[in-house]
Amino acid sequence: MNLKKMLVAVAIAFGVAGLAHADVNVGVIVSATGPAASLGIPEKNTIALLPHTIGGQKVNYLVLDDASDTTQAVSNTRKLITEDKVDIILGSTITPNSLAMIDVVAENQTPMISMAASARIVEPMDAKRRWVFKTPQNDIMMSLAVATSMADAGVKTVGFIGFADAYGEGWYQEFAKAAALKGLTIVASERYVRTDTSVTGQVLKIVAARPDAVLIAASGTPAVLPQRALKERGYTGKYYQTHGVANNDFLRVGGKDVEGTLLPAGPVLVAAQLPASNPVKKSALEYIGKYEAMYGKGSVSTFGGHAWDAGLLMRGAVVQALKTAQPGTAEFRSALRDALERSKDVHGAHGIFNMSPTDHLGLDQRARVMVKVENGAWKYQP
Repeated sequence: MNLKKMLVAVAIAFGVAGLAHADVNVGVIVSATGPAASLGIPEKNTIALLPHTIGGQKVNYLVLDDASDTTQAVSNTRKLITEDKVDIILGSTITPNSLAMIDVVAENQTPMISMAASARIVEPMDAKRRWVFKTPQNDIMMSLAVATSMADAGVKTVGFIGFADAYGEGWYQEFAKAAALKGLTIVASERYVRTDTSVTGQVLKIVAARPDAVLIAASGTPAVLPQRALKERGYTGKYYQTHGVANNDFLRVGGKDVEGTLLPAGPVLVAAQLPASNPVKKSALEYIGKYEAMYGKGSVSTFGGHAWDAGLLMRGAVVQALKTAQPGTAEFRSALRDALERSKDVHGAHGIFNMSPTDHLGLDQRARVMVKVENGAWKYQP
């Protein structure tokens, strides 16, 4: 072999070796600042708990903050894909941002696991959403839990106030279906913006309708605003919130104004209180143990659990994808997507995931419990 051929052979060998040892690059987008910060911070904290080696490959996490802003979420997604060449996107924290990111990931054929709740993120399945998965429970699952609780408590009429965005609208649509099934009548329906500082007008309309219960479809600490205003106006009916408030910041900010609130939540919120027979208790406690070991006792939040579950799904998919392709390639991204869609019996902090081509969430009723705020703490409702 002459010198030229030898050099070419060496170059090829080094190229193959470099390809074989390419890192897996994971782009992460969270709302670590802005109105959704109480959701995004525990998600960001949880990313630090994820493995840095999977299937013998080094894993790099590139974490960006979208500041709870849709435009920034899209900009971050484009940067991570086009400049940082990530293999997969985890995020974002909230529904409007995640919905806005779908076009970008689909265009670049990069799988994405959202940590936001709305079913619209993965439904209806189409050419774009085939690249998108999510870990939080769907609105209809939680809406049915709320409607069932209301009906069991003798509630007949309901006042609704939610965010004036995809989260609030999604919840209204799904709760309206669940309410009809349970014989409930929605007598008032209002909206407000996440950054509003007053909801007096909306609350006056709800109080005037005299509903037996009020459902607040909001997330994070901004969900306290309508409940506090209702209390100030003397409303004494039942209060319900969504799983969007299931963290200790809601309790801290809400104080006595949120005492007695009922809400659906993932099992991780009250894992220690669950019966031993609950199939999610063990995996939920595993996440809690790891999070609190790093951040302190009582620091865990359900929102961090969504990031943990995204990491579990990603880890399993990476192991499978590495069998057929190498990181940094279109083939690897496609293999990751396919592996995510085949995820089965993945025990997470919030439930047990079984994905399919028509179900990119994969959770069932084991992923929800009812919880009550009692003496400033979360209390499991059997």
